[in-house]
Amino acid sequence: MPPPRRPRASAALQILATLAIGYTLWAAQDLLLPILLSMFFALVANPIIRVLKRLWVPRFVAALVVVVGGIAGAGALGSQLIVPAGDWFRDVPRELRELTPRLRELAKPMQDANRAAENIARAAGGESAKKVQVVRTQVDDPYKVLTATPRMLASVLAVVLLTFFFLVYGENLQRNAIALLPGRQKQKFTVDLMHSIERELSRYVLTITVINAVVGLVYAGILYALDIPLQEALLWGTMVALLNFAPYVGALIGMGVMLLVGFVTYKEPWLSVLPVLVYLGLHTLEGQIVTPIVLGRRMALSPLVLILALMLFGWLWGIVGLLLAVPLLVCVKLMLARVEGMEGWARLLE
Repeated sequence: MPPPRRPRASAALQILATLAIGYTLWAAQDLLLPILLSMFFALVANPIIRVLKRLWVPRFVAALVVVVGGIAGAGALGSQLIVPAGDWFRDVPRELRELTPRLRELAKPMQDANRAAENIARAAGGESAKKVQVVRTQVDDPYKVLTATPRMLASVLAVVLLTFFFLVYGENLQRNAIALLPGRQKQKFTVDLMHSIERELSRYVLTITVINAVVGLVYAGILYALDIPLQEALLWGTMVALLNFAPYVGALIGMGVMLLVGFVTYKEPWLSVLPVLVYLGLHTLEGQIVTPIVLGRRMALSPLVLILALMLFGWLWGIVGLLLAVPLLVCVKLMLARVEGMEGWARLLE
């Protein structure tokens, strides 16, 4: 006699459960984000750990070398970027004031047409020509400013320590968790599934990281060739590399920023749009040719699903959510592709 089938949950209950999970992910972001970020960095470093283990380097020493090397590299890059970033944020209000007349001249025909259309609409609706002014007030909270820096430092330290422990003890934790499953067949299936997903996801994350770093370096070199100072070129190259982790959304933000950089840096109109045109061409070359050739079809994701995931995780977790959205979506796709009966859902994400 077959076992009785469990009753399916109602649609209302499923919606409530989904909302509860979404609220939990948002409310627990201070706890979840350091864990997810450290797992992301561990995935980037795992292929390097494997290479070092083949060279008979103990896992503990390999993890220590990778973490210390990553911190040293980030510190060296940060020391090069902090001065131009500070100068940019200090000088950008003055630059924008000088830029405003130029932009006003370029946008004057459009503004005149828009003003004429508004006047016609008001006259047709019988409204007054006087606009309603909205005054916003902001109350500064000194306690919030005082506690923000220690909390940020604690989060950074938590990410570093968790990354190190994931690299050293992640395999043992995974093995002990799988040993709790009933039945040797289930354990073997889960081990094969987890190992294959971890290896492919590590390779994917490391490949994307290397591609984005190369794109940032190439763009920084092009900006340096366009007579932009080296440190400032490195600043924008680093920004381009980080934004490239968020497809489509990052490109739109980068285009806006580089358009502003072009107008601030150059006086001639045709030179002002050169940085954004170079960025657009480089991003198109990377996204349409380099990444598909390197990663292949198996890692391809539907643009619509990708945009929805970026919107969801960006809304939940901000900038960190945009960084983690694509690796999380790839992880889901790899899991669905290997579970029997779920292959159709994996193809839905392509």
